[in-house]
Amino acid sequence: MTLRSMTGFARVRETIGNIEIVLSLKSVNHRGLDLHFYTSADLDPFEAAMRSAVKQHVSRGHVDIRAQLTKSGTTATLSVDAARLEAWMVAFREASAKYGLTERPDLNAAFRTPGILSDSGNLELPEGFEAPLVKVLETALQQLNSFREREGGEIGALLSERAASLVRIADEIESSRKNAFPAYQARLREKLSDLLIASNVEPQRIVQEAAILADRSDIGEEIERLRIHSGQVRDLLASGDEVGKKLDFLLQEMNRETNTILSKTTGLGEHGLRITELAVAAKSEIEKMREQSLNLE
Repeated sequence: MTLRSMTGFARVRETIGNIEIVLSLKSVNHRGLDLHFYTSADLDPFEAAMRSAVKQHVSRGHVDIRAQLTKSGTTATLSVDAARLEAWMVAFREASAKYGLTERPDLNAAFRTPGILSDSGNLELPEGFEAPLVKVLETALQQLNSFREREGGEIGALLSERAASLVRIADEIESSRKNAFPAYQARLREKLSDLLIASNVEPQRIVQEAAILADRSDIGEEIERLRIHSGQVRDLLASGDEVGKKLDFLLQEMNRETNTILSKTTGLGEHGLRITELAVAAKSEIEKMREQSLNLE
């Protein structure tokens, strides 16, 4: 399976019997699959079949499905429902009088009211219309996914580059950590000296405190997990699966590791400052990855 963005567009024009249909699809990112149909009442009986077809091709995203039907070979004509228009005008005048408004009625606004302006043609859909309609929709869905796959590939390449950058940052943090080891030792000696000065401190307590301090200062595990998660990101992208939600989880874990590194490296002098700079750079990369990943299916 190929990586897909949740952003895409497709439009298909086909003729079914004597009916010309223009079907367009537009998708943007969304936490789940959110389908919105903008079709005439003629297509209401087929919405369930259309919905099922979309679900077979799209798993996440907000998708608008629009369809326009006209008789092929004829000129589209429009008619005004005079009774509805009159009711709209009466309601407008009453509201204007009630609230002291001086605006004049806007015919364009009136025509946007459902039912006032409509296609006067009497569409009679041919028998067995559902199957070819779904076929047209599937053609549009294939175009939509081709669009989404192109963009998904571009996003995946950027994410892979950033994941590789995070591995390089982790390597630099590891190097700075080794250089900062004397500062780690100095901090430990200082804390132990404070404990030894205190009265009635048992030797076992000192050993426990020394172990706790060593653990709180060491960032080796966080560095290794940052490397591992970066590799998992690249493996996930290479799999081409539905990666959006899984990637979000991995990025949260990576952000947690960088936060821990930052909290453990205060007060370590020059090398500690370098580690802080690198961890902040890692957080920046992770945030950029998160923004890009939000659009992946």
